[in-house]
Amino acid sequence: MYAIVNIAGQQFKVEKDQKIYVHRLSEKEGDKVTFGEVLLVDNKGKVDVGAPVVEGAQVTAKVLKHLKGDKVIVFKKKRRKGYQTRNGHRQLLSQIAIEGISIGGSKSKSSSTAKPTEEKKETKAKAESKPKAETAKPKAESKPKAEPKAKKETAKPKAESKPKAEAKKAPEKKADTDNKSKES
Repeated sequence: MYAIVNIAGQQFKVEKDQKIYVHRLSEKEGDKVTFGEVLLVDNKGKVDVGAPVVEGAQVTAKVLKHLKGDKVIVFKKKRRKGYQTRNGHRQLLSQIAIEGISIGGSKSKSSSTAKPTEEKKETKAKAESKPKAETAKPKAESKPKAEPKAKKETAKPKAESKPKAEAKKAPEKKADTDNKSKES
């Protein structure tokens, strides 16, 4: 049996007795955590896909320890400009152990899916109880569009084109000098 669950903004495929590293959780070491945002559950070949979450499904886990991840070096450089920066970063993580996956069991009060549905029902009831404004502004009347201009019935023939003059050639200097020398 496995489930795909949203934990601290990331989706994880989890199974019972699995240990995973997630972004730092606010709970203390040794505390139990329940995650109500279960997106998919596979129970011995029977797959339940949520829209967007599976109703009543929960994943319970225990926080084992808080730690920092490996250092990541961020190096930026722009060549020929003399610009270099080097920064390091260590992500804060929590190691958790998955204790169980429950499908459609009783919903607990800490479930993240229970509160929004109650709020939605309350807001719908309030919206229905308020009367709508009777003096609604009428929509602006659309003006009739102008008719398109009539096209010309006959097109005027273009003026007859004159043949283009041939490009003038530069006189050949060598040929002229050769002819003059032969004549004399």
